[in-house]
Amino acid sequence: MLRTITLGSCVSIQGTFVRSMPDGRIAVKVDNTIYSGVPVTKK
Repeated sequence: MLRTITLGSCVSIQGTFVRSMPDGRIAVKVDNTIYSGVPVTKK
């Protein structure tokens, strides 16, 4: 499942969902790198 996260105030990353963190962030994988950030919500 593809998910989009934000890093900082203006960087967005879209990748394959890996896991949810206890603090509300999620992790996504792009190629061989895993990023964690705040999920983008639908409006």
